Amino acid sequence: MERLASMSYPTHKNIGVIGLGIIGRAIAANLRRKGFPVYVWNRSPRPVPNFVGSPGELAGICEYIQIFVSDDEALLETVEQLSGKLTPRHVVLAHSTVAPDSMRAAAEVVERRGARFVEASFTGSKPAAEKGELVYYVGGTEAALREARPILEASSKAIIEIGTVGQASAVKIATNMITAASAQAAAEALALVQALGLPLEKFVEAMRANASYSGTLALKVPKMLDRDFEPQFSVKHMLKDMQIASQIALSHYLDLGVTAAARDQLLEQMQWGHGDDDYSSVARKYLHEPAAAFYEEPSTVEQHEQTDAGQSTTGSAESETQSVEPQDAGSQQPLLSFAAAASGAANETTQLRRGFLKQLLSRFSSGQG
Repeated sequence: MERLASMSYPTHKNIGVIGLGIIGRAIAANLRRKGFPVYVWNRSPRPVPNFVGSPGELAGICEYIQIFVSDDEALLETVEQLSGKLTPRHVVLAHSTVAPDSMRAAAEVVERRGARFVEASFTGSKPAAEKGELVYYVGGTEAALREARPILEASSKAIIEIGTVGQASAVKIATNMITAASAQAAAEALALVQALGLPLEKFVEAMRANASYSGTLALKVPKMLDRDFEPQFSVKHMLKDMQIASQIALSHYLDLGVTAAARDQLLEQMQWGHGDDDYSSVARKYLHEPAAAFYEEPSTVEQHEQTDAGQSTTGSAESETQSVEPQDAGSQQPLLSFAAAASGAANETTQLRRGFLKQLLSRFSSGQG
């Protein structure tokens, strides 16, 4: 990992930002504050400076193009729209969390035109993006990474070089597996403590001194207790990442039980209509009333949030939240009576495990086992 010292930024080359969701907006604003000429495009027009008419027009103006879109389909659609205008002067940086194969396919489209491609998955919250303190996981050729570094440095506090294109996406998916599992485990632990009639503040105090305490828990536990599910990283995008992890697992004969459980709880929240809420809303089914306002995280704890580049508006992210209806703190969701949600989650789990067993049996029968 390379930590960044003081830097001077070149301002003579234009930067294009595609996708103006939570992170894309913050990145564009941060780059402008640091003196970069920034042009933007979003599927839904926005009243923002330098908004252009199409990805192709953006490529005609900008040498560097940063893509913040929601999923595999949106990324591939975007690079196809750009491809006709790409030349060897362009550097395309893809920030979406997608399957490694999709990232490699996007790179192929870009490089076919002689342009350079950098995979730049990231971790960090909206405030981190606004302050230029993201952490990037990057993949690409040495030449492409060298060319892209000044742009990445402008919005980050660290850059971690992972390897070739596709490998950084795999690492990002793996880290999000831990993030989703941590939130689910915290929700269940809070449910157990509450069911036993113990003070939740004692659990929080104990966790602060526990070896398993993390930046995710520091950020999410108080929000769970307050039933504050304003999105930093939405249910629908975390669910997408867990589905990618499950697909990779099936193709490699892996049975990822914890990831499957986290995926199923996120799927249930989607079926309850909470896809635009923060992924910490998995606690909703366990905690019925907001806890007393006793929890204040010490300012010395650095809080990191796994935020998907997909908080943008290309493709399926068209409905990305600008404002979310606040949840009624007194409302209660059924625990076991939501038959449709439970049935859907169970069916998906059953299908995945059947597929895993079929592939495993096929492997053994063919003499590969």
